[in-house]
Amino acid sequence: MSENMKQSPEMLLSPLIPPLPDDVTIDIVARVPRSHYPTLSLVSKSFRKLIASPKLYKRRSQLGITQRRLYAVLRNRKTGEFSFYVLHRKLNGYNRLVVVRSLPFMSSRGSCVSVGSKVYVFNDLSVLSFDCTSHTVQRGPNFPQRMSYKEANVIGKKVYVIGDAFCHYVQGTGWMKVWQKAVTVFDTETESLEPKLVKEDMAVGVGPFWSDSVVLEDKIYLKGYMNGNSFVYGPEERKWELMDEVLNSKDWEGACVVDGVLYYHDRSGKALMAYDPKQSCWSVVNGLEEFLAVETAPSRWSITVNYGAEKLALFFPKKQYGEKMICCAEIGLERRQGGEIWGKVQWCHIVIGDGPVDMVKCVSVTV
Repeated sequence: MSENMKQSPEMLLSPLIPPLPDDVTIDIVARVPRSHYPTLSLVSKSFRKLIASPKLYKRRSQLGITQRRLYAVLRNRKTGEFSFYVLHRKLNGYNRLVVVRSLPFMSSRGSCVSVGSKVYVFNDLSVLSFDCTSHTVQRGPNFPQRMSYKEANVIGKKVYVIGDAFCHYVQGTGWMKVWQKAVTVFDTETESLEPKLVKEDMAVGVGPFWSDSVVLEDKIYLKGYMNGNSFVYGPEERKWELMDEVLNSKDWEGACVVDGVLYYHDRSGKALMAYDPKQSCWSVVNGLEEFLAVETAPSRWSITVNYGAEKLALFFPKKQYGEKMICCAEIGLERRQGGEIWGKVQWCHIVIGDGPVDMVKCVSVTV
């Protein structure tokens, strides 16, 4: 038996499926769609432990069987708490957002990103990570000093956290404390923070200057609430530039990147917009006109998230029978001859019913 498939004493005494060795059972369960795991965990205590075991997910990875799962941060308007939810497919085939009570709250000024099967949460001072295969939480290093209004983005195995920090500024023979935009790098392989970098000559002050940020071609694009505050940061050169006029011409917010193309839902234009950095131009995703006009109007907000190759998920609020709800649609993307991008709605479900919640962030993990 391989080292990865060694059985615990408990498993040896009580096989998961009595006629079969446990390594064979793990191989079988690894091939079952991830959406059925909550049901399998109800079979027995041993199955519940197996579903939470890192060995199962390691075997899935070895077999090349992985799936995307979506985790959302929702803000409760009554309590002000920021809680994590997971998009879960029910036995009836419908998707629902279910609160994950074992995961901690996120700070109102925090940010989160996903790397592989983990989600990293960057609060004012603390760094937390949770494994989405087992919903276990691990505390990471603290920031050397408080950072507020952060934008976090992933390039490779590193997370670049850009936000406001108190810095010492030397002028002449004296020094003073001022707010400055700072970049802190978190290495997900070593679970450590690298030294902080400061951009001294850019606009400073307390406040969320940026409405959204994405990574395109290994550079971080930060969209400002005002066009003059939109920047591009190149981590390799540690260089800041103004965002090009074409990309900055749209008020993209709640955007995502799929296969190197930026997408966002233009609520006023009732269209899904696409920006291709190779062509440096905007285009409308075809085939969604009727769906977006009927289902998403009028929406106060919308969020798109990468849902795997050639597809994204679109979250938006909707009012039905006097109740406020949150809907989610999976949209398949296809680039056709001539370069046009077409979209097709795979499904659209009400994922959370009437409740005083707003969506703040959504990330996609691989499990």
